[in-house]
Amino acid sequence: MNNFGGRLSWIGLAMAGKKSPWGGASSGGDNPPEDGTEGSDDSGSSPERPAPDRPTPDRPARAEGQNGPRNPWLPPASPERKRPPNIEDLFRRRGGGGGGGPIPSFNLPQRPGGGSWIPVGVGLVILLWLSASMVHRIAPQEKGIVTTFGAYSSTLSSGVTFTLPWPIQSVLVKDVTSIRRDSIPEGEGEKLMLTSDQNLVDLTYLVRWNIKDLKLYTFQLAEPDRTVREVAEASMRQSLAEVSLNDAMGSGRATIEQNVRERMQQVLDAYRSGVKIQGVEIKKTDPPAKVVDAFKDVLAAQQDAQSEVNRAEAWAQQLTAKAEGESTAFDKVYNQYKLAPEVTRRRMYYETMERVLSQTDKVIMEAPGVVPYLPLPQMKSSAPTPMPTQGR
Repeated sequence: MNNFGGRLSWIGLAMAGKKSPWGGASSGGDNPPEDGTEGSDDSGSSPERPAPDRPTPDRPARAEGQNGPRNPWLPPASPERKRPPNIEDLFRRRGGGGGGGPIPSFNLPQRPGGGSWIPVGVGLVILLWLSASMVHRIAPQEKGIVTTFGAYSSTLSSGVTFTLPWPIQSVLVKDVTSIRRDSIPEGEGEKLMLTSDQNLVDLTYLVRWNIKDLKLYTFQLAEPDRTVREVAEASMRQSLAEVSLNDAMGSGRATIEQNVRERMQQVLDAYRSGVKIQGVEIKKTDPPAKVVDAFKDVLAAQQDAQSEVNRAEAWAQQLTAKAEGESTAFDKVYNQYKLAPEVTRRRMYYETMERVLSQTDKVIMEAPGVVPYLPLPQMKSSAPTPMPTQGR
C-alpha cells in the first residue's frame, strides 16, 4: 500500500504544470493557478495564456453551469444555444421572403353541421367511378362484348345497359354495321398475278366487309383484319389463274369478282372468323410496267377489231329489219290482192308509174289537138314566181 501511494504521488507531481487536453492546465487541483499562468514545462518556459474560464476572441465564454472540460468533438460553444431548424422555420423563411413571416394557412370549408366535406368528396368520386364503369350506352350500329375477369360473359345490343364495375367486368364496343374497305395492295405498290395463259397482270382491287359475329371476331382469330386481307389475296390469285389475260382485262371482271367473294366467304366461315364479305371490286388490271407499251398496242388493235365487228353487226341488223319490213308490207298487199285482184293490180301499176316517172323530166298529156312537143319543163323552170300578195 505504501508503494502504491508513493506511485500516485509521483504521477501527480509529474503531471503538475503540463497542458491539459481538455482546454486547461493540468495541476494538482481543479482550478488553474491564481496568476493565470501555466506551469513550467520541460524547457523551463512559461508563456502566458488566459484562464480556461476567461473568454477570448478564439474561445467564447462558457455558458452557466458548464465548468467542466469542453468536448473536443463538438464545435465551439456560442453565446446562444443553437438548435436544428424544423419544418415551420423553413416555411416561415420561404413564405416571408427570408424574413420569417407567418405561414399562410388553408382550411377546407365545413358543412353546416360542423362535419368535413372530405367524406362527401370521396363518395362523389366513388359514385362517378361506378357510373362510368357500370353504365354503358351502345349506339344502334354497335355491339358490346362483356368479359368477367377477362373471360367472355355475354354480348350487349344497342341501348343503355348495366354491368358490374371494373375490374370485375369490362365492355368492349365495336361497330358491326358499317362497311369496312380494304384496298389491296396499299398505296401505289404493284401486285403481279399470273393468268391461265401464263401472262402477268398488275391487279388492284377493293374488298368490302363487316362484322357478322362480334364474339367470334374478338376471340377466334388473333388478327382478324390481317386474316381478311390474306384470304382475299389467296382467293384472287386462285380465281385469276382460271381465266385468260383477255378475260381478266376485259369482260371477265364480273365473274372474277363473284368467284373471289364466294371463295373468301367459304374460307372465313371455315375459320369461324365472324366476318361477312359484302363484295369485291377490281379497280385496275394493267400489264407490268416493263411491257406496258406493247400491251397498249395490242389493246388498241383489239379495240379497233371489236369496233369493226360492232359496225358490221349494226349494218346487218339494219338490213334484216328493212327486209322484214318489206316482207310484212308484201304480205299485206297480197292479202288485198286475193280479195280484189283487178283493183289491186291497177293500183300497183299506178303507184309504180308514179314512183318511176316522178324522177324523170317529162310531161305526158292525153288530149286531142295538142302539139306533139311542147317545152313544158323549160317553160316551167323559166316561169316567174308570183309575188306574194300583201294584205290590205
